[in-house]
Amino acid sequence: MWRRHPCIVSYWHDGEQIFENYATGVRISAEPPAADILNFFSRWRSADALIDSLPEYTSRSLRAAVQKLDRLSFLVRSGRPVDERVQLLERWGGWNPSASFYHMSTKDMRFAHDPSVVDRHLRRKARHIPPPPVVKRYLPAVGVPLPPADTHGEFPQVLLARRTWREFSRRQVTLAELSTLLGLTWRVQGWLDIPGQGQMPLKTSPSGGARHPLEAYVWARRVRGLRPGFYHYACDRHLLERLTSGGARRRVTSYLPTQWWFASAPALVFMTAMFPRVQWKYEFPRAYRVVLAEAGHFCQTFCLTATWLGLAPFCTMALADSRIERDLGIDGITESVLYVAGVGRRPEDRARWPEYTPHVPD
Repeated sequence: MWRRHPCIVSYWHDGEQIFENYATGVRISAEPPAADILNFFSRWRSADALIDSLPEYTSRSLRAAVQKLDRLSFLVRSGRPVDERVQLLERWGGWNPSASFYHMSTKDMRFAHDPSVVDRHLRRKARHIPPPPVVKRYLPAVGVPLPPADTHGEFPQVLLARRTWREFSRRQVTLAELSTLLGLTWRVQGWLDIPGQGQMPLKTSPSGGARHPLEAYVWARRVRGLRPGFYHYACDRHLLERLTSGGARRRVTSYLPTQWWFASAPALVFMTAMFPRVQWKYEFPRAYRVVLAEAGHFCQTFCLTATWLGLAPFCTMALADSRIERDLGIDGITESVLYVAGVGRRPEDRARWPEYTPHVPD
């Protein structure tokens, strides 16, 4: 007996009909009869029943098709253990299939490891397809000149000094600096009592419905006063919970494919999302956008705080998702890694904030 896998979508691409199992990551092109077969197995049925319902095809071809679809994970055979990924995705409820398809099909991307290859590709592409304009203008709309923005004071200077750093001093980050980064970015600053729903945390960055799905895991490599290893940041108690030991340099490049320049960073923070927190209140798939936006809010807060401390922050989404999730001990569906931020000390020759010079293009 077989049944169609519950995590299948179909679409057309370059003139071919594509079937994708977004739980297993298998993608195939197939002729229309495949859709007939998958449609037939909307519930548990036998291969003999399929043969009886599609007399225009030979029994041998249909049995071969069933076996192949089974092997490729598009059909599920009775008596086999249920795929844990399917069980977890079923909990996404109203987020299926839109958000779950996007979430699963964008994990574990293949990245080009040679920057020169990417650069040559983009240069060739730019000769034939120029990049789109980096600003938008309405012409011949009347422009209203604005007075100069106020750039005086510490806060504007921190904003203007924020950069993504790719080089770091060999000096360590201190535990006090890491504490400030975590405390001003992820720590619960207060509680909001919502009748009938309980207490919701308040932090320095906004969260839709105050659900705050994000968790922070610190990978300390060279933090003075802290043993190397993975830690979970307990945001309500402002403490680090030790998970594993070690902080080998080579693991940075395995976690962040193509991002070899971050290998010397003293500390990384892996942001994960606990999706059930948001799914409980927002049962529609658009809420997945909210989670992604929140990761951006928190990362900017982290980078600005690091800049204020005179440190060198960075962030990246070039992630080896499953490798990171395996080492963190999370399932990648109920809780999944979204973003990585990191910090180091600025190189000695650029230890001060860069001077800011306003420039208005002609």
